[in-house]
Amino acid sequence: MADQALLLAVGLSVGLLLLLGLMLYYLWRRKKKKKGRSQYEELLSTAASLPACSAPVILVSQDSWNRPSEIPFTLPPRFTSQNHADSKNEEEKEEEMKMEAQRPQAHRGSLSVRMWYPVGTVLVGLYSSPPLNEVVAPPPGMATRLCFSVEYRHSSEQFMVSLLRLANLPPRFHGNVTLVEIRLLPDDRRPRQAKARCTGPDPEFNDCFVFQVSGMCVAQSTLSVCVLSVGQDGKRHAMGRVLFPLEGELAGAGRVLWRDLDTEDDTQCSEMGDVQISLSYSPSLQRLSVVVLRARGLQLLTDAGVCVQVSLQIHTQVVKMKRSCVANRENDPCFDHRMTFRLRSQHLDEACLRFELQQPNHVRSEPPLLLGVLVLGPFMYAKGPQLQHWMDMVNTPQEPVQLWHKLRRAT
Repeated sequence: MADQALLLAVGLSVGLLLLLGLMLYYLWRRKKKKKGRSQYEELLSTAASLPACSAPVILVSQDSWNRPSEIPFTLPPRFTSQNHADSKNEEEKEEEMKMEAQRPQAHRGSLSVRMWYPVGTVLVGLYSSPPLNEVVAPPPGMATRLCFSVEYRHSSEQFMVSLLRLANLPPRFHGNVTLVEIRLLPDDRRPRQAKARCTGPDPEFNDCFVFQVSGMCVAQSTLSVCVLSVGQDGKRHAMGRVLFPLEGELAGAGRVLWRDLDTEDDTQCSEMGDVQISLSYSPSLQRLSVVVLRARGLQLLTDAGVCVQVSLQIHTQVVKMKRSCVANRENDPCFDHRMTFRLRSQHLDEACLRFELQQPNHVRSEPPLLLGVLVLGPFMYAKGPQLQHWMDMVNTPQEPVQLWHKLRRAT
């Protein structure tokens, strides 16, 4: 009897617990449904709550919430804040912005915000420069002149050459392209080249060249500027050159200099006379060609005629010696005598040519009479035009280079 009563009590307690659990589960489900229904109502609300300082709302879609692809959004606020208490409405503000966009802007920068506030502008007047013809007007005269300036910076050991323009070119060169080759003798072997930016009688360059040279060597150097004219057929014609010794010329740094071009037409004869030589070198054949063209202004000692003796030397050793035929008994004889010498490329910096203009002596046992001497070669043997002629030959292989040279006394 007692066991039956205990089982009945346990059964009732279990039933009560199950009933209580069902009631709690029912209440929890009901509460969850109410919460989900309130979230859906907030999402479907079309009145967006925005702060007072926000920009107006732009609704992308005002249809019903049937398609999931249509989601309303708003643009971020602009730079300037807006207050709902402003007296102007939206239409008036749009008209004002249109009027500001149509209004011409006097100073308009590269960046601006909202009301076209200028950030920066370029004043053209600060960068405009007067024409070059007004700054560096050529001095009076009809000679062909070169305009340039030189400056030496001791801190960086840089010699700067500013090539500005040419003036009074001969009429036959007005339609050609003008080139300029610049060297700093005696050490500079490869020329720096500049091309004129225009044609005509006064071509302009406006180029700057920098040479790295020590302060001890710059005063002993010579600036060489060779002016060339290139025709339509591509052939180059030397119009002249300027040799500018730098000793004592670096004090006035940056001043504009005018120098006349030394040409064959206006070159005056030296005291002992001049001789015209043509040089060419072929690296493939290792052959040095020399043409003695003519001489002028010679001071003849006798009436026996004139000949030219050419010696090829390597250091102090005479490798080969040749002599031209005897020309007429004139102060301006014409030779047109061609000679060739075999010379390897590695000896171009060690070899030189020695020219001696001689007159035969009436007494055969006596040596010939010497009228003048000329030496062409690298910087070990020559300087000035003689060095320039040799370097032009080396830098333009297989092309004849022709130039007049002054004769000097034998030493």
